[in-house]
Amino acid sequence: MTQAAEAARTVILTVDDDPGVSRAVARDLRRRYGESHRIVRAESGESALEALRELKLRGDLVAVILADYRMPQMNGIEFLEQALDVYPGARRVLLTAYADTSAAIDAINVVDLDHYLLKPWDPPEEKLYPVLDDLLEAWRRSDYRPVPSTKVVGHRWSARSSEVREFLARNQVPYRWYSAEEPEGQRLLAAAGHDGQRLPLVVTPDGTPLVAPEAPELAARVGLATTPTADFYDLVVIGGGPAGLGAAVYGASEGLRTVLVERSATGGQAGQSSRIENYLGFPDGVSGAQLTDRARRQAAKFGAEILTAREVTGLEVSGAARIVRFSDGSAVAAHSVILATGVSYRQLQAPGCEDLTGCGVYYGSALTEAPACQGQDVYIVGGANSAGQAAMYLSRGAKSVTLLVRGASLSASMSHYLIQQIEESPNISVRPRTVVESAHGAGHLEQLTLRDMDSGQTESVDAQWMFVFIGAAPLTDWLDATVLRDERGFILAGPDLTADGRPPSGWELDRPPYHLETNVPGVFVAGDARSESAKRVASAVGEGAMAVMLVHRYLEQS
Repeated sequence: MTQAAEAARTVILTVDDDPGVSRAVARDLRRRYGESHRIVRAESGESALEALRELKLRGDLVAVILADYRMPQMNGIEFLEQALDVYPGARRVLLTAYADTSAAIDAINVVDLDHYLLKPWDPPEEKLYPVLDDLLEAWRRSDYRPVPSTKVVGHRWSARSSEVREFLARNQVPYRWYSAEEPEGQRLLAAAGHDGQRLPLVVTPDGTPLVAPEAPELAARVGLATTPTADFYDLVVIGGGPAGLGAAVYGASEGLRTVLVERSATGGQAGQSSRIENYLGFPDGVSGAQLTDRARRQAAKFGAEILTAREVTGLEVSGAARIVRFSDGSAVAAHSVILATGVSYRQLQAPGCEDLTGCGVYYGSALTEAPACQGQDVYIVGGANSAGQAAMYLSRGAKSVTLLVRGASLSASMSHYLIQQIEESPNISVRPRTVVESAHGAGHLEQLTLRDMDSGQTESVDAQWMFVFIGAAPLTDWLDATVLRDERGFILAGPDLTADGRPPSGWELDRPPYHLETNVPGVFVAGDARSESAKRVASAVGEGAMAVMLVHRYLEQS
């Protein structure tokens, strides 16, 4: 891309809730920079964030963001904090009145503010343009890494198309979606020489067409790391949810050569949450994607390697080494291992659901499919926090959201704050003691048969969208011959291994297992995969950090 073409795609975004001020800022920006940059104007933090997300998916560049401090619902600092997650390299400017300069100074630390401007900024030639010139030059010198977007051509009711979109979105890979039935989608198919019988077609940033690619190939082609750079590490972390990311951050920051291996996308179940409101330090809540992206960048900053789309199939002991084997037959070894494999949503066993998975029946993919649910009737199966968070998120655009709950109420498994929000949402209804008897549809979900568990009566309802959050099963079957687990498959560790006062069978050390250590010395567990764990994001992160502390203790005594 030439420098002129790149500049033409580069955006300067301004947001101010006062239309007069907003127009004045945009006018002054266009006067000086309109020929070389796109000037995008917004009048609320939410609309500005939507604009940033759209720009990100298109692969456009944002060089500077100017935000007014005093905006209702979301002030300028709150907006810039969220904008930082979308465009971390953009320069950030706060527009403020003289009375608010203390808030602007505080924002320097909160959002890494580059500058604050006092209103009014007249004349712009003296007070606005010199500041913007310096910031644009600093941005051009920085490593802002422009990434052209990946293109995905698929069908709305194609299960594999849904999986690919979910994989790219959860791995923070910018992409544009094209329906195979629309002209642009058909043009891309023709250009790639494909008839559309197999979908999706993925066109990588360098123009390479991939037909229905599997995750490892797709990951490698869109720039995700899939191969370790070394044969031996101090620490291998298996699983990229909150526990695994926490372990990677603390392990790498404390000098351990660390590699994290994730089979799908970092974040785990928490990464699919639309809003986490009870996580410490985020009083206004944080999306799972935002939290995951920050943690991933933090781990990488400290030097942790993060491998994506690598499935682990075995764990072996060879002297002091712990060998982790992959599904392709390759392996990596380390002094220590932290198992942070997490859990997966259990599959709904009702007839018809398996055939319609990805075609109206979804497991934990509410964020990716939400735009298509606008004005639709949506059903959610489950009564825990993940179901409640999905209900709140989908209710913003859906005509109605119905929660189907096996229990008598939500109070047994859902946090109180979420129950209150659901009760206050006019388009969310809860049907307790109700299960899905069967799902029906030709190629995509069209109807559900629901059964009242008390009366036994059934009812058919029209439905095109059902999201399932019905508990979790640990991803530990591959450990069957090595690591001890409880009857449900969760990993036993620490005191649970010595409940009778004796060490586990085969334990040869003259000390009992550490708190998070399994029956294999040097192999630890953290997060949801551990037997009797708390199943909360904060506790998972804490266990990841604690496991690293115990790894240090193990290495010191080895």
